[in-house]
Amino acid sequence: MRLKLSPVAAWAALAGAAGYILATNPADNRPDTFGGCTWYSLFASNGPTCGGTRMVWYLLHGDLVNAARMHAVALIGTPFALYALIEWTARQTFGRTGLPRLRIRWWMYAAYGIAFLVYGAILRNLPAFAWFHLDYMQPGIGL
Repeated sequence: MRLKLSPVAAWAALAGAAGYILATNPADNRPDTFGGCTWYSLFASNGPTCGGTRMVWYLLHGDLVNAARMHAVALIGTPFALYALIEWTARQTFGRTGLPRLRIRWWMYAAYGIAFLVYGAILRNLPAFAWFHLDYMQPGIGL
């Protein structure tokens, strides 16, 4: 019984996070409820997850261009993560389903993780990637 409730807990957490993002609008320049970006406060540069909540906010509003600007690599991984969550929910709740499981090899996960870190912490901070740089990130302003 515990495994059948796990997808419900995951969807509830996802709905709560989406609700928080929609209610607080991280895309504005007002200080965030939970404080500013710790990474930016420490290093004065965009970090690997900077722009993630803004990416979700724009994605929930159907603005793919600005979602990509906030965090392109996270946006690329979003459909895969959502499909995996749907497939896992169907399998745990109803048993075997017609949805095929994602067959992603370990090295693909590793490559995505490395790309996520390199893009988020290094490339976005270079002049050539200025369009992706979140220049309004500052201590006290939202994540």
